Amino acid sequence: MPWHPSLSVGIDLIDDQHKELFRRADMLFEAGRKGQAKEHVGELLEFLDSYTKQHFKDEEEYMASIGYPGLEEQKRAHAAFVRQLQELRQKYDASGGNLTVIISANQLVINWLTKHVSNVDRKIGEFLHRGK
Repeated sequence: MPWHPSLSVGIDLIDDQHKELFRRADMLFEAGRKGQAKEHVGELLEFLDSYTKQHFKDEEEYMASIGYPGLEEQKRAHAAFVRQLQELRQKYDASGGNLTVIISANQLVINWLTKHVSNVDRKIGEFLHRGK
């Protein structure tokens, strides 16, 4: 899942953080292709846990600073992702990284990156640029 300019929100801080999320997701998928996903899922989940919390905080602060009307919707989506990620980490830890959990991790990351970033987050940039 490489980053593509069509996914740009148009805000450097947010775009740079999204690029890092895509880079990490790509590492996970590549590990899966090589049959090494089990070793990398735990690492990715740990990274996502800390990185997304900081990213969501930065993104929400930015939205508040520009008076973005979709801030509450974004906060709910971010909280839901954090909950899903926590559940996935618990399943991963309890299972020792079985295939089902690895597939769930892939699906969670793919769904978030493709749906949330390309649809929901892009609206932030559209709002900002429409106001200029």
